[in-house]
Order: sequence, then C-alpha cells, then structure tokens
Amino acid sequence: MHIALEVVGLAVITVVVAGMCRRFDWPPPPVLIVAGVAVSFLPGTPEFELDPHVVLVGLLPPLLYAAAIRTSLVDFRANAVPIALLSVGLVVFSTLAIGLVTWAAAPGITVAAGLALGAVVAPPDAVAAAAVARRVGMPRRIVTLLEDESLVNDAAALVALNATVASITGSVGAGEIVGRFALAVAGGVAVGGIVAFALGRIRRHIDPVLDTTLSFAAPYLAFLPAEAIGSSGVLAVVVTGLLLGHKAPVVQSAASRISEALNWRTVQFLLENVVFVLIGLQLRALIRGVRHSGVDTGAVVWTCAAVLFATVAARAVWMALALMVYRTVPALREQAWPWSTAAVISWAGMRGVVTLAAAYLLPAQTPHRDLLRLVAFVVVAGTLLVQGLTLPALVRRLGLVGPDAAEDALRSAAVVHEATQAGLRRLDELTTPEDPDEVLDELRRRADVRSNAAWERLGRSHDEIEPPSATYRRLRLAMLDAERQRILAIRDAGETDDQVLRVALRAVDLEESLLDRVEYDDNRLERELHAPRRGPAACEHLAAAPSVAKPDTPGSCGDCLREGTTWVHLRMCLSCGHVGCCDSSVGRHADRHFRETEHPVMRSIEPREAWRWCYLDELVG
Repeated sequence: MHIALEVVGLAVITVVVAGMCRRFDWPPPPVLIVAGVAVSFLPGTPEFELDPHVVLVGLLPPLLYAAAIRTSLVDFRANAVPIALLSVGLVVFSTLAIGLVTWAAAPGITVAAGLALGAVVAPPDAVAAAAVARRVGMPRRIVTLLEDESLVNDAAALVALNATVASITGSVGAGEIVGRFALAVAGGVAVGGIVAFALGRIRRHIDPVLDTTLSFAAPYLAFLPAEAIGSSGVLAVVVTGLLLGHKAPVVQSAASRISEALNWRTVQFLLENVVFVLIGLQLRALIRGVRHSGVDTGAVVWTCAAVLFATVAARAVWMALALMVYRTVPALREQAWPWSTAAVISWAGMRGVVTLAAAYLLPAQTPHRDLLRLVAFVVVAGTLLVQGLTLPALVRRLGLVGPDAAEDALRSAAVVHEATQAGLRRLDELTTPEDPDEVLDELRRRADVRSNAAWERLGRSHDEIEPPSATYRRLRLAMLDAERQRILAIRDAGETDDQVLRVALRAVDLEESLLDRVEYDDNRLERELHAPRRGPAACEHLAAAPSVAKPDTPGSCGDCLREGTTWVHLRMCLSCGHVGCCDSSVGRHADRHFRETEHPVMRSIEPREAWRWCYLDELVG
C-alpha cells in the first residue's frame, strides 16, 4: 500500500508541476527538480532511493525508444560525422578531462575513481536536451544534432563506466577496453536491426491494439537480449526505434500509427517529467551520506564546483577544437558550423537522470562514493538550472532563428499538393467505365479540398476572411455536436442498447478527430514569406520568371468583380500581371488564366508573401 501511495503521489506532483510549467511557460526540467528538492525536505516525505537498475533498465529504454521513433533516419545518416564527434569523441574527451579534474580537486580520490565519475557525467541527457531545445525554438539543425547526439552518447558513456569500474575492482587493459567497445557497438547494432526486422514483419499482420502493445514491448525486446550478450542495450534500442520509425508508414496501418503516436506521447510525457522529480528527491539522502563520510564541507563545495566547471568547459573546448579542425582541413571546410552554432551546442549540454543513476552503479569500494554521488547530482542540477535557464537568452543574443511557422506551412502546402496530384493520377489509372460518376466527382472534390486547405493557412489572417476549409470545419463541428447530444439523449432515455450507442458515438468522435485543424496566424509576418530556394536546374520556368510584375487589377480579382463572386487569396501571373483568385475561391481564376494562356509562373500577392508557383512543373520556388 505504501509503495502504491508513493507512486501515486509522485505522479500527482509530476502532473501538477508540469501543468503549471505549461500554463506559465516555465522550463519544466529545472522547475521539476526544484519541486523534487522542496518535497524531499518536507516532514514525513518518504525517501525515494534511486535504484539505478530501475532507471537504466526500466525507464531509459522506453524514453530512448520514444525519441528514436520520432527521429528522422535520413537526418541521422546525413549527420553521422558530427554525431560521432559529439556522442563518442566528446564522451571520451569529457571522461578524461573530468576524471583528471576530480582526481586533482577531491582529497583521497584515485585516478580510476575520478575517471569513473567522468564517465558518469560525460553524456548529456536525451530527455533534457529535447525538452529544452523544443521550448527554446532553436534552428532545426541544432535541435536535430542535440537529439541525435543524446540518443547515442549514453552507450559510449556506459561502456566507459564499465571499463573504469572494472579498473577499480580489478585490472583491465587497453585492449580489453577496445574489445568491449567494439562488442557494444557491433552487438547493439546487430540486435537492434534483427529486432526491428522481426517486429516489422509482425506488424504487417496485426490490428492496432496488438500493434500498440507490441510497440510498448519493443524497447525491452531490443535492450534485454543486447545486454545479455554483453553489447549495448542502449544502442540496440536506438537502432530499433530509428528503423521502425522510418518504416512505420510501410509496415503499419494508419490506425496503428495514430494509436502508437498518441500512446507514446502520454508515456513520454509522464516518464520525462517523473525523472526530473526523482532527481530532486535524491538531494536529502545524498547530503546525509556525505555528512556521514566525514569529508570536510569546504572540500565538498570545492569538488562540486570544480567538476561542474570542468563538465561545462570540456564540452566548450571540444566544440572549439572540432570547429578548428573543420575550418582547417580543406575537405571539411564547407561542412564547418558557424561559431554561433558551436556556441549553442556547447552550452546545451544539460545532464539528466542517466547521469545520476550511473553514479549509483559505482561499486562499494569506490573511494568517497557518497561524495561522487553528490557531485553527480550537482552537475545534473547545475547544468539544468544554469545552462537550461540561460540557453534561450544565448540563442536570442546570437541571433539564431528557429523554424518559421509560415515557411513550414508553405513547404507543407507544396508537399500536400504533390501528394494530392499523385492520388488523382492513381484515381485516373484505376477508373473504369463501371465506376459511378458521382463517386469519382466526390473523390476528386475531397482531394481538392484537402490540398486547398493547406494553401489557405497562408494569406490573409482569419480576421480578414474565413477560408472555405475553416467554414466547413466550424459548421461541421456544430453539426457533430448536435448529433452527439441527440445520441446522449437517446442513451439517457434508455431507448437503445448501450453497445449500439457506443458505435454511433465512436463514428461521431472519429469524424471529429479527422477534421483538418487548420491554425490561422492573426499576426502578420514581420518579413516576407519566401519559398525555400531550389537548385538552378529544379525548374527552368521559375529560374526565368521575374520576381515582380505590374498587376492589372491591384488588390482585387477582376474576374471575380465581373462575375460577382468573392475571392479568398490573390495570385498574379508573372508573365502578364493578370490577378486571379486561388483554387479555394469559387472562380479559381488564376488556374483558369493559366489554362487559357499557358503562362507558367504565378506569385502570391497576399501581404508580405513572395513565393511563386510553376503550374507546369508543379513546384514552389
């Protein structure tokens, strides 16, 4: 009963504090740690002693898997070299640097024990990096590098920790360390690939309920066999998640992917936030342990401060060295990061629960083990509080801009349009004379509506004009609400069997969930919305077309005025300056103008938009 109450209490604290963070836009990791520390000193609070195996076996695999299935395998491959530099090279460098600083700063600490602490605090945390990066709004490439780095560096750090622990309890040679690392990498990749292949074959033949259940087991199906053969379970989980996430659109049904995504978001939210509260709850026990060890208070403070500084400095030094190498070697010069990017990556090395859990793996014969555990806590809390809280200011100071929502919407609209055209071409291929015309017309209408809704996210704000997709959604939601109320009235009257009513309610809920939830930005852009640049050979029509032209009817669609219809968004032909309305408008006069004249390129002339579209090649540019 006590265990159940403690678990429930931990979940309640986590949900309340995380909810407050969302409400007031606070950074969750440092706030949750502070909450855990505060709760740990309340009278009557039981001690939550951190079991390292619960964290490393129970919590770490699902957390890594949840991050891995959302990680782009294409981006991971493209960034293989910088990921290796950060997740392997930096871990080794940090282990050595922090180990030597610990040995020099702490009285009675051996070199082996110092290196063990270095391995413990070397890897930044996947959860902390993702949580802070998502909130700060950093450039997408930096976020990708931080998340990809934190997926792999735990494996390198745990191998280094095992080697240093072996040197504390016995003796281990350099050859054995290299052999262990090779086995960890090769075995982890092999096991992860095998598990991903097997699960992918099974997923093709099961329903969403079984598929989601299998997904929950996937991280452990990869982790446990890999650990059993002496390889890296962490790496096996990451490989499994990357491959299954990449293959999900092929091996899973749409219902399975939606169910898996929703369930893993819930699991990830709970585990991510619980681990930070758990970190804070350890402080009281750690302080008591150091007091009983007899180490002087001044020595404790000095050691904690020295190791925290060394942890931050080691990452900064490594990033500077790596950038110098990139800028010096001619073959790598084009791939070099700007100094601003290197500065942000070096300052974003927050540590998390894996560091603290690894500190509890130190054997009993480790000199001043309680002190080393407290130092690990200070590094975790210090990096989250200092770096996590100041990172947004650093990003703003360096002028780094995160992803632009409007440009993302433009890219999304272009992708949706290409996909829609592919679907319509397939429809033409499959159509037979026996297919009813009304069915074919409805399929084409739905495809057009879906494509047009993506373009409607651009252009004038919702306050100026309500696009057709928004009107449809608003009215259909009202209709569905009336339908639901009528079903509930029938239920309350006891007129129909409950199972029949549940089926009817499920149909209403499903349609509501499928409605396009288009978001409209009522604040105009501070700068013009330009399309992403393409290579010069991407489209000869876009390359040859001018950027501007003189509109024949500025600010209006002349054809709509003559026909008495209303336009939604305005487009201008860059060959002759004809202004027509978009495909979401009733007249679709811009498209009609192209079909009559074959002028290939038009431009949006909505306020602060400068993107162009080639009708012939169906490319935005």
